[in-house]
Amino acid sequence: MKRREFITLLGGAVAWPLPASALPTPKLPTIGFLSPTTASVENHRVAAFVHRLRELGWIEGRTAGIKLRWAEGRTERAAEFVVEFDRQKVDFIVSRTTVSVLAAKQAASVVMPIVFAEGDPVGTGFVVCLASPGGNVTGLPFPQTNLAVKQRELLRDVVPTLRRLAILANAGKPVTLRDMREVEAAVGTFGLTVVTVEIRRIANLPPGLNVE
Repeated sequence: MKRREFITLLGGAVAWPLPASALPTPKLPTIGFLSPTTASVENHRVAAFVHRLRELGWIEGRTAGIKLRWAEGRTERAAEFVVEFDRQKVDFIVSRTTVSVLAAKQAASVVMPIVFAEGDPVGTGFVVCLASPGGNVTGLPFPQTNLAVKQRELLRDVVPTLRRLAILANAGKPVTLRDMREVEAAVGTFGLTVVTVEIRRIANLPPGLNVE
């Protein structure tokens, strides 16, 4: 075969269409779902989340990908997962609480969108205001105005003889700590003695109170 004929043949081969199996698979939009607790606690929420996505046309494995991670009550573990999501190039993170925002603050290089389902974004300083949050964080605020007073009133109705109250709080969540201080202030006006216990991980819960 002459050199010119070989080059012509090679050029024609490059132009031939590739079989479908040889074409690169397009990357699906990927959601990083970060749970602050465990799979056993969050299963029903994950199921509802996936179900709603399907209703909107986002089907796992076909039109979208979902990566599930469980922080198990540890903020440092959540931070590790946020870095992992960043390395895997997920498109955005979804979390039930603001734990993912705390984790993202520890991983300062992370700029992907973060969506949370409950919390106080303004009170915790994650957003400037609800109308114009700015940055890469957004979500649904969970209003708790005067909740501490209402909780005390409910306790008074249920246990009229109550004199001593213990409060368990997740010390890794600023919103929870703020709420705990509000409860302390509220019940103090009723003459109650308050004992606060700060919990940083599920293993710190007293026996019989473990949520798993």
